[in-house]
Amino acid sequence: MKYSKLIYSTLFLSTCMFLSACNEQNTQTTVTPPTDTASIPFLQTKQPYLPQQKIADYTAVPTDFQPVFTQLVARHGSRGLSSMKYDLALYHLWLKAKQDNALTPLGEKLGPDIEAMMKANILLGYGVEGIRQFGYGNESAVGIQEHRGIADRLLQRLPKLFNQAVTDGKTIKVSSSGVDRAVDSAKFFTNELIQKQPNLTAQITPASYTHLKSTVSPSLADGGVNRFLLYFHSLNAQDDLASITSELDQKVYDASLAYQDYEEHNPDLAQKLNELNTNKNAQKVALDVLTPLFKTDFIQKIGQTNYVFANNGSYSVIAPNGATITETGKGKNKISSPVDAAAYLYELYSISGGLKEELGQTRFTAYMPTSAAQFYAEYNDANDFYSKGPSFSTAQGYTTNMAQGLKQDLFKQVDAVLNKTQNHVAVLRFAHAEIIIPLATSLELKAMMQPLPFNQTYTYANSPWRGEIISPMAANLQWDIYQNKQGLTLVKMLYNEKETSFKIACDYARYKPNSIYYDYLKLKQCYNIQ
Repeated sequence: MKYSKLIYSTLFLSTCMFLSACNEQNTQTTVTPPTDTASIPFLQTKQPYLPQQKIADYTAVPTDFQPVFTQLVARHGSRGLSSMKYDLALYHLWLKAKQDNALTPLGEKLGPDIEAMMKANILLGYGVEGIRQFGYGNESAVGIQEHRGIADRLLQRLPKLFNQAVTDGKTIKVSSSGVDRAVDSAKFFTNELIQKQPNLTAQITPASYTHLKSTVSPSLADGGVNRFLLYFHSLNAQDDLASITSELDQKVYDASLAYQDYEEHNPDLAQKLNELNTNKNAQKVALDVLTPLFKTDFIQKIGQTNYVFANNGSYSVIAPNGATITETGKGKNKISSPVDAAAYLYELYSISGGLKEELGQTRFTAYMPTSAAQFYAEYNDANDFYSKGPSFSTAQGYTTNMAQGLKQDLFKQVDAVLNKTQNHVAVLRFAHAEIIIPLATSLELKAMMQPLPFNQTYTYANSPWRGEIISPMAANLQWDIYQNKQGLTLVKMLYNEKETSFKIACDYARYKPNSIYYDYLKLKQCYNIQ
């Protein structure tokens, strides 16, 4: 999505620390996320991951019920910039300002911080086992620990279930979109399971997820990659047409193509996004960001001849082994106005916390007023609302139909429990924001999935929908399944590890009034799953 020629990326942040587990069932060292990221506000879907509820506060399992199965859909962990774009273009702008003697004292500090950002991303994942190729787009140390922490807490929550995996000979099925960051998240997750319970190694399938080695990768052939379930927003003929094996695959494929056409050519969507892009406050916000950094005459020149800045050229750093590593920009991202420059700076601000270990003391909070951060977060949320989420009433099918395969697979896995054909104790899936948001929208979760009338345009004032709630980094949806001796099956859903209700229309399926546990067959009926 464009904002004065700015293409926004989905980059995220978080950090981590190690604490002792307080759960009585597991006293091993556990991985927990940080508590100090609240000081970095308005990060939208770049929000750091934090579990939203403590295990000790979960509702007790109903009497005589035992856990029999669990499943998860998760987004990859925090990462750096997707490529050398905003950072290099801003660096060229900063160099020109320095040459023109147009920097303020605060602006003088910006250049070294941009250089630190470029170095951190060029070397991201360097020497880290489990990162297949270091550099831009990789998970950060924070991102790795996010999924290790979720894995730890899964074992703590359902210790008996995972012990049964070994005694009953059942497996832990793992799959991903096949994209590096999703594969890596899955591997760090399963590696944590193995570290905590080595006897689970043989139960994880496919075996490609039991190795952090970059030479061992899951694939379509071994069942470790499923694009129809976990990359449904971007299917294409070259990669996916030959892999269609069912009527449902065909429906998902067709829905993916329809969605991509909606993103590119739908006139109503284009009109909505244009309304966002022409926000009359954009110029004022840009000046609020840039004035503390650059002299006024320089800001006024941005966009004029010799004052357009792009991500062209290269930047080199020295790796820990002494080698020189060079990254080259593609020249496609341009700063042609003060609005572009300020929005680009928000991109660095918004992912800097996710690179906490790699950046050290470097922070971008000093360069982004809170009011400006809110402005850009609201803009990003609006784009995601229309392009991935509830959207306007006549468009919602485009953003949700492609999630039907994954939605049905959630129920299919529980059906196998009922039919006593379920060979897995857990099914773990790893994907992207483009998967989490349509799935949550399709399930009508969090009481914020209402589309807006076309004559209204999304703002924080008229919609409760927030990317930081629906899809922060490492966002996850988990279903825990319980049965009693009579075979009654209950479902409890966790969204970002918080007990979460299904859509209001399914209240009749609650096991008891106000219960967080749902009668599975009634829930399936409520969602009209065949």
